[in-house]
Amino acid sequence: MNIEIVEKADHLHLIEVWEASVRATHDFLAEDDLQELKPLILEQYFDAVDLRCVKNGNGEIQGFCGVHDGNIEMLFISPDVRGKGIGAMLAAHAIKEQEASKVDVNEQNEQALGFYQHIGFKVAGRSPVDGQGKPYPLLHMAL
Repeated sequence: MNIEIVEKADHLHLIEVWEASVRATHDFLAEDDLQELKPLILEQYFDAVDLRCVKNGNGEIQGFCGVHDGNIEMLFISPDVRGKGIGAMLAAHAIKEQEASKVDVNEQNEQALGFYQHIGFKVAGRSPVDGQGKPYPLLHMAL
């Protein structure tokens, strides 16, 4: 598996991976909030970050990571390949090649929190709401 730069033509595939991943890991997120986020991510957020992805042998996107200003803004893995090292590979690339040293994690997403702690991030702060002002507390983590 190789890490590739994401093309604009890949964005519809990314949003499919994002939604499947969120449904598998963000059980605290209300359906209305998920549906509200989807167009924002597709139309704004993907363009605001430096995106990388991992594809399988058939060219299907297995996971992706977006970095902006030293912050891992998004890291999502297709649920059927979770636990196979794709997230760790993308995170290592983000840290080494894209100079990422920070990440915000939903406090309720214990799997993500554990993942980032496992690869060396530590909680450095907390916000009571997410970036959209919704009541989903964020943990600010740093290397």
